[in-house]
Amino acid sequence: MDGGGAEGELTAQETALYDRQIRVWGVDAQKRLSKAHVLVCGMNGTTIEFCKNIVLAGVGSLSLIDDHMVTEDDLNANFLIPPDGSIYGGRSRAEVCCESLKDFNPMVRVSVEKGDPSLIDGEFLEKFDIVVVSGASLKTKLFINENCRKRSKRIAFYAIDCKDSCGEIFVDLQKHSYVQKKPGGETAQQELTYPSLQEAISVRWNNLPKKTAKLYFAMRVLENYELSEGRSPGETTLSDIAAVLSRRKDMCDKMSLSESQIPTALMERLLAAGKKEHPPVCAILGGILGQEVIKSISCKGDPIKNFFYFDAADGKGVMEDIPPPPPTAN
Repeated sequence: MDGGGAEGELTAQETALYDRQIRVWGVDAQKRLSKAHVLVCGMNGTTIEFCKNIVLAGVGSLSLIDDHMVTEDDLNANFLIPPDGSIYGGRSRAEVCCESLKDFNPMVRVSVEKGDPSLIDGEFLEKFDIVVVSGASLKTKLFINENCRKRSKRIAFYAIDCKDSCGEIFVDLQKHSYVQKKPGGETAQQELTYPSLQEAISVRWNNLPKKTAKLYFAMRVLENYELSEGRSPGETTLSDIAAVLSRRKDMCDKMSLSESQIPTALMERLLAAGKKEHPPVCAILGGILGQEVIKSISCKGDPIKNFFYFDAADGKGVMEDIPPPPPTAN
């Protein structure tokens, strides 16, 4: 069923179903949500938490891309996959998750798109307002983010990954205008300009604040190593620790940063995680991403700009605003 009635009005059925959340963020925000089209590339424990949240919230449509066949390993964190091989056997993650998500809210269109995310073209992306990427290589994330930015319409881009007890979210809303609520109930119009993922990770480390999350640097070392070795995310293990620490030293020397900012114990935890996700961390990350996407669509509330980190070791969530590097002189 199409979200929204004639002339963008909510139907009586939608108004009744979403009554509680309309009371929270208003009918206009619900209308925007019912018209929004979301694409998720990569179905895992983190993204299914996000998908569940936005389907229940009443997004217009949700499209899923993940052609990988379901394996027993997927059952560890992906609660949408029934633990019965006769049900999921020979089917893709996207197909199985799609079937489960439809049961959460029949008013939301949930579908499967087949294909390789690393080959997504810009014309295909035109159909969507929000693109979420997870479990992809740095090369693929950069490629999709760049294609989102090349379109005539604004397409919000999110990258989200969980490494067992650690998680990272990257946000690129390009130019985003929103209403900020101030103390006393007053509102003010705000505008933010976001760097692309390429710009954000190109900033020299010695130009960043000293309190920048250690996970930011650790994730850059890991993805840089995976990129140079041609590995998919999660394929680097503890057996590679010596080579990864050597890469850490090279990058810290180049960026004039002390290696103590990227603790060896943290790198070991990331490598030991492999492709494992910790379900409670998935729930936290997926919940936060769902909230951020609703903010982006509704244009209400301060959004993350532009990285978010969570580490179960200390239970803290940290936002990092990584500005684009200054323009180089001619």
